[in-house]
Parts: sequence; structure tokens; C-alpha cells
Amino acid sequence: MTRILLLGYDPETVDFSDPALPPGMTVEKVHAGIAVALKGFADRGWESDVGLIRPDESAGPAVEHQLGSARYDCVVIGAGVRLPPRARRLPSILGPTIAPTRPPECWRQGCRSASGRHTSSGPC
Repeated sequence: MTRILLLGYDPETVDFSDPALPPGMTVEKVHAGIAVALKGFADRGWESDVGLIRPDESAGPAVEHQLGSARYDCVVIGAGVRLPPRARRLPSILGPTIAPTRPPECWRQGCRSASGRHTSSGPC
């Protein structure tokens, strides 16, 4: 069975007054979005885990621990982590942690493969 790791910031650590975030975003809305994603995975017959990280140097070790706890077919990195302006910092922390676990052809962002094609039949 396909197993997915949904990786994102712990909503309790997010500064929702940040103008880079959509207006009206709250901890509850983030949790609701996570629930929708998990339901979508389950509806496809995929197992999933959630890895909530802090936006600091503890992210790398936390992700390393999570990746060591199970064999994941896909790591979905949430928009809050991968989109600017925050994304400038964490890739240098997370990249070395995630990259060795999967060959480069398995890296995906959102629902697109490295070639840019939609991967509706695959887990991400």
C-alpha cells in the first residue's frame, strides 16, 4: 500500500499576522486543510502520516526522525513550507534530510512530477 508523509509547519508556531499569509488564516483552518488532505489520501486507499515541524533548526532532525519511522512512497511538503517567503530558509535544512530517502525521479512538488506533468495516477 502507498504511504504518504504530509509535512508542514505546526500551526501553533505560525504567525498569522504575517502579511504573506492569506487574510483570515487561522490554526483551525490549517487543521481543517490537513484533515481534507488526509481524507483525500484515504479515499485513494493510501496510508498517511502527518509530520508537523517548527520553522527553525529543529525541523531537520524532526523530519529525519519521522522518515526513519516508516517507509514513505511520497513526501508532500505543504505550501507553508515550500512557498516564498518562508521557503528560502528551510530547503537548505530539509533538502539534505529528505533527498537521500528517495531517488531524484521520485521528487514531486504538489501534484506534478519533475517533468511538470500531472501525476494523477501516482501518490502525489
